[in-house]
Amino acid sequence: MKTVVGILIVLLLVLHQDIWFWNDGTLVFGFLPIGLFYHACLSIAAGVVWWMATKHCWPAEPPEAESPSS
Repeated sequence: MKTVVGILIVLLLVLHQDIWFWNDGTLVFGFLPIGLFYHACLSIAAGVVWWMATKHCWPAEPPEAESPSS
């Protein structure tokens, strides 16, 4: 699952570099510019990937603290 999350993070990084909506005047729902809608969807996807990372890749128990040697 760590590999899947890593691939999704790289995919989000690539998709964040959107140049295809810069000159598009399309409105979503009649008032929202398509570029802003795209970034809102991208932010939701980033939240889902972060949830996946914490759910599946985060250790269940914190590592034991090592005591300093005397």
